[in-house]
Amino acid sequence: MGECSSELRGWEELIPDALGLIFRNLSLQEVLTVVPRVCKSWGHVVSGPYCWQEIDIEEWSQRCKPEQLDRMLQMLITRSCGSFRRLSVSGLRNDSLFSFIGDHATTLQTLELPRSEISDSIVECVAPRLSNITFLDVSYCKKIGARALEAFGQHCKSLIRLRRRMHPLEVADKVCQDDEAYAIACTMPKLRHLEMAYLLLTTRGVLEILSQCRDLEFLDIRGCWDVKLDEKFLKEQHSGLKVLGPQIVDCYERNFWDECSDYSDSSVYSWEFMEDGLDFYEGGSDDDGVWDEGQPLDGLEVRFYGGGLNDAFLAFDWPPSP
Repeated sequence: MGECSSELRGWEELIPDALGLIFRNLSLQEVLTVVPRVCKSWGHVVSGPYCWQEIDIEEWSQRCKPEQLDRMLQMLITRSCGSFRRLSVSGLRNDSLFSFIGDHATTLQTLELPRSEISDSIVECVAPRLSNITFLDVSYCKKIGARALEAFGQHCKSLIRLRRRMHPLEVADKVCQDDEAYAIACTMPKLRHLEMAYLLLTTRGVLEILSQCRDLEFLDIRGCWDVKLDEKFLKEQHSGLKVLGPQIVDCYERNFWDECSDYSDSSVYSWEFMEDGLDFYEGGSDDDGVWDEGQPLDGLEVRFYGGGLNDAFLAFDWPPSP
């Protein structure tokens, strides 16, 4: 027994890569505030790239203040040391932050930026630095259009999944968005999965995509009321393609609020870096430098919620099929 006990190793002795894999199963809150308090070696892992190959702060970013989002992203991307493969964040407020992402996107493969305020011009500048992207989500991004999609397609040659969904109110002032369909058709021939729900497309625009994207396996055109596709044509020319829409036949027709009848404030909690998350570093941490990366955190408030705005909620008031 004594010999076996001597061979046992403590958790703090695991190599950083192994600890990073374990910590990825924890919530963002736990990784940033609980794990660093355990011991110096764990704090070192959290402050390094080991936990940040996948950065998913979409839910939190929907509720934070713009300046808090900027600082959080800069901190986590800096910690990743350019090794992050996935980034999921909602509501980028400026082009400079998108440019910052591009500067560190050497290994980035999945980029999800729904509800962001990025522009066509910044996408044209940054897209050449996103050459390894395979999945892109630019849903509800009102300020971009065909120019941005064309730039993504020209420079992201490995792109196989694109999500470009909109809310009807966000496209109410537009006449037609077939230019986006043409941009996709001309520059993204390797697409296998394409979501374009509620864009103002016509049959001609969708047919152009089908003629150029021959590897397409899934097409979401829910709410694209002007699109009329012949079922016989699809079976003959695109037998392996699954088309969803244009009629709405999914969860959006259910009563969303009925599913939330058990909602309780007890499922919502918040925490703040300075008041609840960082105070323990003032004399109580083994490594005071964990958070010191040239980016002061004074006033940074981080709130986490048990629930979240999901796609069903966002589309709750979408109009039914005419």
